[in-house]
Amino acid sequence: MGYRLQAAIATETVLRALADPAEDVRIVPLGQHLSLLPMTDALFDAVTVVGAPQLDGFWKAPAGFGRTLADCSANGPVAYVEAEYFGGAGEQSAMVWDVGQVVLSYLHLVEKTSVPAVDTPISRALRRLGVTKGDHQDEFDAVGLGRHRDTEDWLSSTS
Repeated sequence: MGYRLQAAIATETVLRALADPAEDVRIVPLGQHLSLLPMTDALFDAVTVVGAPQLDGFWKAPAGFGRTLADCSANGPVAYVEAEYFGGAGEQSAMVWDVGQVVLSYLHLVEKTSVPAVDTPISRALRRLGVTKGDHQDEFDAVGLGRHRDTEDWLSSTS
């Protein structure tokens, strides 16, 4: 079974400002006071700025999204994360903005085995957002990002 995620992660307040121009978007609570905003086609279309620069390295970040995330980060840190795995192998990327600036530059990891890397880009981004792993395997697990296997599955989530 595969895993695919494209989403912004921040507090609900920060994500509400980010989701404002889009209809039919859903902000889903995670653990540790964070929420997830899945990058749906509707959100992608609503926040794309034609002719604006792309976020290099990400495959589903709309044009101009870096500026949008920087603007939203005036209200608190925000991360954009992407992951895609199948059969244990895959890749993930992450970046974090705070107070209008990139505070965690683009990180990318390709994993060729089912043994997870210790310090993955998404876990590093979550730590930058204040997540602690506690008794969990890592920060990814601590906030519950394993609850769903696909970005679209978060849309029907009730918890």
